[in-house]
Amino acid sequence: MKTLRSLLQFTTTLPLGKPQDLEHFARHSYLYPIAGYIIGALVALPVFFITNTTIAAAVAVALLILVTGAHHFDGLMDFGDGLMAHGDKEKRIRALTDRNVGAGAVALALIITLLLFAGLQESASLISAIIIGEVCGKFSMAFLTAYGTPFHEGMQSYLHGYSQPYFPAISFLLCLPLLLLPVDPIKIFGAFLLMIICPALLLAVSRRLFGGVNGDVVGASNEITRALVVVGIALI
Repeated sequence: MKTLRSLLQFTTTLPLGKPQDLEHFARHSYLYPIAGYIIGALVALPVFFITNTTIAAAVAVALLILVTGAHHFDGLMDFGDGLMAHGDKEKRIRALTDRNVGAGAVALALIITLLLFAGLQESASLISAIIIGEVCGKFSMAFLTAYGTPFHEGMQSYLHGYSQPYFPAISFLLCLPLLLLPVDPIKIFGAFLLMIICPALLLAVSRRLFGGVNGDVVGASNEITRALVVVGIALI
């Protein structure tokens, strides 16, 4: 239970009492998808009672940001600034890690939010799409936590230090219950493919632009992977 509370305190704003030592979760970061199931279910519950698809999709996006405390959304915006910065790795890292919000942050946040909203709106099963997207997004975080060599000291270096190369394999197994949802298995397999491709590409891009990965990149992977998975299952 300490590990679960530590995981949810790191990934959500849920009132879970006394803060747990982050090490409880750091030693078991393969559990990221469990947070995805819980967050997805919490968001899906109120959305289930909204009959208008457009409003339901908008409420889902808002709740996803609120329940996670915009923690990963902030990482997405920082990644956008680093991605759009011009210059060498040092200049890109400064853009990625400073507190200022630039055009790159706003642009990437808008793009990903619009994609997520459109994907949810067009999904045959909005509730399933919310859960699938959130679980797959959390898998991408487990993937980058394990394989993303940190370029400086910070949250990523702390979690990466406890992670093992086989952790993403366990995370993948935790995603398999998604096959039990009332969704065409082809859509699920498509989601699985996207949830692996997205963090793999982000890892390659981050190594090239920044020389490694930090917590912002990992947070961005959650937002990007979630949106692309939801769009993907809507199109398949």
